[in-house]
Order: sequence, then structure tokens, then C-alpha cells
Amino acid sequence: MKGNKLHKSSINRLQLTTFKLQSLLNITQAINENLSQEELLNIYETLLTKDLNIGKVLIYKKEEDWKCILRSGEVGQTYTSIDVERDLIPIQEISFITSSPNKSLDAFDIVIPVINKNVPIAYVIIGDIEEGEGVSPIIKHLNFIQTLTNIIIVAIENIRLFKESLRQEAIKKELELASKMQNMLIPNSSILLKNEKIHMTAFYLPHMDVGGDYYDYIPLDKNAFGFCISDVSGKGMSAALLMSNFQANLRALFTHDISLDALIEKLNEKVMFSANGEKFITVFVGKFNYKTLELEYINAGHNHPIMYSKKTCEFTFLNRGCVGIGMLDEIPLIRKGSVTIEEPTKLLCYTDGLTELIDGKKISFGTKEIEECLMNNRSIEDNIQSIIKKQGIFEGSASIFDDISILGIEFM
Repeated sequence: MKGNKLHKSSINRLQLTTFKLQSLLNITQAINENLSQEELLNIYETLLTKDLNIGKVLIYKKEEDWKCILRSGEVGQTYTSIDVERDLIPIQEISFITSSPNKSLDAFDIVIPVINKNVPIAYVIIGDIEEGEGVSPIIKHLNFIQTLTNIIIVAIENIRLFKESLRQEAIKKELELASKMQNMLIPNSSILLKNEKIHMTAFYLPHMDVGGDYYDYIPLDKNAFGFCISDVSGKGMSAALLMSNFQANLRALFTHDISLDALIEKLNEKVMFSANGEKFITVFVGKFNYKTLELEYINAGHNHPIMYSKKTCEFTFLNRGCVGIGMLDEIPLIRKGSVTIEEPTKLLCYTDGLTELIDGKKISFGTKEIEECLMNNRSIEDNIQSIIKKQGIFEGSASIFDDISILGIEFM
């Protein structure tokens, strides 16, 4: 009699071991076949409900927040009142639910935490378990369920991370394409105006793949040319899109016969229509006449360009203008500036990324170092290189947190 019991016990242990091994094999094969999260959870649910006769199953998985990824059985809406942080995080081991401040847990019997590297990554809550004589036979499967859940959760997380990596790669390629397109809109320094009277050079570095800075050179006729530098509020793709739209409008509107006042008014209308008041653009726009040697300009809320006379060694800041474009439906007052340039002069236009630097916990503003780089007889191109080196722009300086654009013009 005793031998029969031992034989039966051995058979039961063998059947249990075979069941567990077969279940692990099925799960492993499903993972190797790259099944989706839904398909893996279906296999898992079948195993618990059909093979182990568990009536209710909930699985909470940690992603950005805790999320219920499986509801099986007649759980109703009770799961919605379970707060993982409050009700489950304190549970570090397989636990029977005896009493809980949250009555929703009373509908279940056991909580099985899934811990990875001492961090909870999931919780399985089961209820309506099969009753046996005295003790439920499901008790002997709890560690197995915990192990199985760990395998499933890790596989699901790997699926999520893989999808996320694909998404990030797609975004990266889109940004690379957007960056290339944007660079096509901004003139390269090598194609800017260079003759015996004028020498233009520039520098452009977006803080991210795309940016909201922009500069341009526009030939108007044989006696004049226009130029501008601008900065869209904000960063990233939305700023880059508005900048692209602004570039198209500027090039279409900036002709030899339009006054700078009218140009600014029309650009303001366009930006208000495109951005609906949610973003604005600071812009400095100028027009130089070779015959009269007059530089007309309007500074619409932009950083004041710095003009340095090589003869007198004096600085002039070009600050006449108006509010930024897109700030108001109608610009109330536009003051046009005018400077006659009869002596060798250098003009440096820039966006605020060059002068707004993080110093400790503060943001510092200033042009002192820029002015020091201009106070010499070297070319504007050499001066810009000195500024770039002094500000540590190519050294990955942590103090820089915005797009940087520089447009330099040397009047011979």
C-alpha cells in the first residue's frame, strides 16, 4: 500500500515536471517566433485559466507608468481602483490577500510580484483558484507562475524596446532629412557676397538636429543687396517649420522696390497667419546701397548687431526697429534706422544662442567678449573664428543651450 502511494506520488511529480517543462518550451518557442505581446499574453492566459484552472488574472506591468496589460475572468471594473504604488509595491513576496484597505483586492486571492534586479517589473493578481482538500493545489504552482511571468514580461519589454528603437531610428532619419533640407535653405558661407567692396561670412550651428535660426543674403539690383538674421521662439521641429515658412515669405517679398517698413508689416501678417500668435520671430533686416553707402535697417526685437569702425575704433549698436514679428496682429510703431558707411567697417549680426550662456545656475547675457574679438584690424572671418573658439562652441560647452547663428559683413 505504501509502495503504491510512493509510486503514485512519483508519477504526479513526473507529470508536474513534464507540464512545467512543456509550458516553458511552448513559451520559449513563442518568444523565438517573435510573436506579438497580444499573442504571448494569450498563451500565458490559456496556461493559467485552462491548464491551472485559475478564474481571475490581472497583470500590471511597469512602463512609463504602471499599466494593466491583462485582464482575464470576471474582474469587472474592480481593477480600475487598484493603485499599484499604494496597494502592490509594498508586497515583495508571493502573498495571500487577507485584508487590504482597497476592497478591490478582496475579489482576489494571491499577489505574485515579479522582481528583476531587485526592482518590481510586474505584479500578477489571481483569484477564483481551484479548491482542493484543505489547501488549493494551485499553491504548488505559485513559484512556477512567478518564473513564467518573469519570462513573459521580459520578452514583452524587449518587444516594446525594439519597437521604440525602430521608432527612434525612424525619427532620427526624419530629423536627418529635415536637417539636410534646412541646411539647403540657409546659404552656405562660401556662396555669400564677396567682392572688392563687401565681404560676407557666416556660421550656423543648431542646438538640435533642426533649429529656428535663419540668415540670408538677397541680391536686389546692381546697386543694392538685402540681408537678414532671425530667430524663431522655441526650438526643435516646430521652430524649424516656422523658420522655413518665414524664409519662403521673406524671399518672395524682399524685392528692390519694397520699403523695409512695408516688408516687416507683410512678414508680420504672414507669421501671425502661420503661427496664430503661439510663436514669434525676432529679425534684423538690412538693405545696403553701393552708390549712397547707406545701410537701412529695422531691428524687430532681435539682438542688436554690433558695428565696429576700424578707423575710429568705435562701436555702434543697431537697435532701431519694432517689436518681434508675430507678437501682435499689427505692429504699432516701426522706427527705421540708417547708417552711412564711408570707412572700413565690420558688422556682426548674431542670434541669442551666442550670448545667452549658462553660468552656474544663472543665465548670463553680454557682448563684452564679442566686442573684444572685433577690436582689431583682422578680417571679420577671423573675428568669427575667434568668437567660436572663445565661446567653446565646438568643444561641446555645457553653457550653450540654444541655436547659434552669426552673420558677418565687412565693408571695405
